[in-house]
Amino acid sequence: MRKIPKAKIPARALRLLAASVLAAAASVACAQQWKWTFAPQQPSTRSRDTSDLLDINTATHQQLKTLPGFGDAYVRRVIAGRPYTAKNQLVTRGILPQPAYDKVSSRIVARHAAR
Repeated sequence: MRKIPKAKIPARALRLLAASVLAAAASVACAQQWKWTFAPQQPSTRSRDTSDLLDINTATHQQLKTLPGFGDAYVRRVIAGRPYTAKNQLVTRGILPQPAYDKVSSRIVARHAAR
């Protein structure tokens, strides 16, 4: 009977395999630590009809108070900072903190005033 020689795997290939397994394990551990999710992205809300959104450039005090988390202080700051060319200016100008903006961003719009 003829002996079949053992397959020799080069040491370099084994090191590469071990490094890739360790890298994959580290990324999974990091994702679990930071609670990252790899779920499919939600459909864009850009196709949503903007007629039901609240325009931060023209909304009244009472209309702005209907937004979640908005009290008199936030409403006054939004009104004092007008006009806005984009709704994210509420954060970039320091009018609202990011968590408050995240709660209302899907319900507001900043329409440009007609000249």
